[in-house]
Amino acid sequence: MHKHVEWDDPGADSVMRHFEKDPAGHSAPGAGDILSARYQGAVVRVKVEAYVEGTSIGEVAAIIAVNNGRRLKSHGKLALGDTVRLPDAARALEPRIGQAQDEDEDGGEDGEKAR
Repeated sequence: MHKHVEWDDPGADSVMRHFEKDPAGHSAPGAGDILSARYQGAVVRVKVEAYVEGTSIGEVAAIIAVNNGRRLKSHGKLALGDTVRLPDAARALEPRIGQAQDEDEDGGEDGEKAR
């Protein structure tokens, strides 16, 4: 049984938007592929078991807090090992974990930490 998930809108990080200018660079996910999406602000990685009509079906392989990169066992109603459906429209590129926080704190050029 699949757990129903209300995925966050990927916005500017949309995988589909990223590849719309270069459709040759994009292929349908296959079994074993790891896809990313956002759920209640966290990054969720899904290991694909099947792909049917624009939707990947697979197991939640990781849940990662964006602000600090901490791996979570659960977040909201979602837990590691849950089987979910991930539509292509909800797939998201992964952010650099803690990037915004690092840039604000260090004051270095291009967001690099002072050494």
